[in-house]
Amino acid sequence: MGTPPETPDGERSEHWERLAGLPLQIDGFQLEGLSALVSSSFERKTTVIRMYGAGQEGLGEDVTYDGVDHDIFQATGPSLPLAGRWTINSFCKRLSTLELFPEPPQREVSKRYRTWAYESAALDLALRQAGTTLHEALGLTPRPVRFVVSLRLGEPPSLHPIRRRLDLYPSLRFKLDPTSSWDEDLIAQLVATGAVDSVDFKGYYSGSIVDQAPDPVLYRRVAEALPDAWIEDPALTPETDAALATHRARFSWDAPIHSVADIQALPYPPKMVNIKPSRLGSLANLLEAFQWCAAHGIGNYGGGQFELGVGRGQIQYLASLFHGDAPNDVAPSGYNLPDPAPGLPESPLEPAPAPLGFRWG
Repeated sequence: MGTPPETPDGERSEHWERLAGLPLQIDGFQLEGLSALVSSSFERKTTVIRMYGAGQEGLGEDVTYDGVDHDIFQATGPSLPLAGRWTINSFCKRLSTLELFPEPPQREVSKRYRTWAYESAALDLALRQAGTTLHEALGLTPRPVRFVVSLRLGEPPSLHPIRRRLDLYPSLRFKLDPTSSWDEDLIAQLVATGAVDSVDFKGYYSGSIVDQAPDPVLYRRVAEALPDAWIEDPALTPETDAALATHRARFSWDAPIHSVADIQALPYPPKMVNIKPSRLGSLANLLEAFQWCAAHGIGNYGGGQFELGVGRGQIQYLASLFHGDAPNDVAPSGYNLPDPAPGLPESPLEPAPAPLGFRWG
């Protein structure tokens, strides 16, 4: 069945070793499509994988961003040969040999997203078949989860998306996507809220609806006005690097992080990285990253991908085990709707693991 992955320091991931040998019986699986209009003004589509066997069901969520990839996936149906008796380790190895997309995806990174969907469903199923939970299997204790709400402020930008949320939830914290249209007056209004924990410059995106070109004026204004906020994914050119030179201790990274090797390759040693399970792709890769960061004094916070189903609870569960007291971008999905309703759970989320499996609440 092979051996668990090793970190660059030659140490096996202890967390992976606890899960790799879990028995897993798969009789089949089904697909369920979800969709919603979210706060970034696009129709979000995801696909829930319902994997079943031995009288139990395991769930995972594919957070691939391009709707056409979900349409093709759901139309093709559950065609992969996954039925059989496995361990988590042998299943993941088998999955890595299969073509997960009926047609080539719109983006290469989507292969990681779908891998995570299948592996998280398999983990949920194996844990339920074993009569245990993820935290029990790992020997960890769930903790309250502090969260922030990730927002864009529109074009032209306005404080309105923040204000209508703070009116309902005065203690809410935010992760914001600055754009070159932010002027000094808007930034001053943001400072006055005292509610901004991090800013995401989206410096590694290309061809998406959230692209933001390197802008040294914007970078300097935002970094100086919000001296306590994490600065995520700046695009470092000679001009922007100079503008942020005195703020490097606040750099955090998200889009380029797919493995421990990517963390090691960052231009400056980080104090914080955004660990998105779907972006890491495989369970082994994710657990390796958690262990390596802990061993090297690097903080983590979780990141969401506009999950619509079980995937949101799963990343909240992971945050509760590995980085509960961090500015986790894992707010309950209701906060991502254009007009959040009253009565949503507030930060911090109390631990809410389900009685069995890899599920939250």
